[in-house]
Amino acid sequence: MVQHKPQQLRIIGGQWRGRKLNFPALAELRPTPDRVRETLFNWLQSEIIDSHCLDLFAGSGALGLEALSRGAAAVVMVESNQQAVNALHDHFARLSVTNGQIVHSDALAYLRRTPQSPFDIVFLDPPFAQNLLPVCIELLEQQAWLSDHACIYIEAEKSLTTLPIPPHWRLHRSKIAGQVGYHLAIREAACDDLPAREP
Repeated sequence: MVQHKPQQLRIIGGQWRGRKLNFPALAELRPTPDRVRETLFNWLQSEIIDSHCLDLFAGSGALGLEALSRGAAAVVMVESNQQAVNALHDHFARLSVTNGQIVHSDALAYLRRTPQSPFDIVFLDPPFAQNLLPVCIELLEQQAWLSDHACIYIEAEKSLTTLPIPPHWRLHRSKIAGQVGYHLAIREAACDDLPAREP
């Protein structure tokens, strides 16, 4: 059996800036690149402090850990792969995380639960080419996972030019890096005072 060397992620901002963490070399893990993460958290800089975040399809934990490093009040990471879950627990131990939760679950099964409280920021980065975005977005709304002012980060194939978002979500930012399209949507309900920006 071929043994693959662990991959590595680097936290790029906040209290753990520069910390490097290993995660298993699994085909299904596709960490958000540093450049994309830096842009995303620049977009979120006025929202991240004291926010409650949900990192679906957490994988390496890059997005959730970056959020914690930059001042999020709490992050829930949902991941179905046991090896990835084990690595997330190791990350939490190494960084002495006390305000994070790791949930070993299929993301859709998790979203079908009844939430204890809504989230301010959701990181939605499902495996490509599986058409998971529409059902995830439907469940986020249907099960009341989102606060009125929620920001939703969506990472998808570059070829997906029309995102399956509801009418009351405004596409606030959108960019392409390589083969990846990355986007920030905001629920209009409590964000009417935030003007739309050019990509």
